[in-house]
Amino acid sequence: MRKSVMMIAITIVAASIATAASAQTSAAPSGPAFSKRFFTTALEKDPSRVVQMQMQLHLPNRPGNGFHTHNGDQWEAVIEGEITYTVKGQPPRVLKVGDSVYIPRGTIHRNENRSDAPARTVELLIMDKDKPQNNPVPTD
Repeated sequence: MRKSVMMIAITIVAASIATAASAQTSAAPSGPAFSKRFFTTALEKDPSRVVQMQMQLHLPNRPGNGFHTHNGDQWEAVIEGEITYTVKGQPPRVLKVGDSVYIPRGTIHRNENRSDAPARTVELLIMDKDKPQNNPVPTD
């Protein structure tokens, strides 16, 4: 178990360093500039769900992702910079390095990098198998 946690931490650091240059050239118009999925695996004793871990790079001066939901629960931690996290109908919250948030299934939310520096997050999701990760929510 200890080795697995250490390997995940090493992978996150290595991916953070190795992908910075390529992420700067992403052509996506909004949302994270780069997303690295570390693993997706079946949830033990529940074959209807999967566990997924990923890292995302959010560049400054770039529109965040639109409001959306997930088909499961999400935990997000900021490992570099800061992210503005908004639950629809609530005031935005600025999450800084070391801050984390739990996002229950079906919560309408979004992330934006409103700062002038890059930001990285690590996300753990437990989602329904064979369902999309994100469900866009129409704008009002």
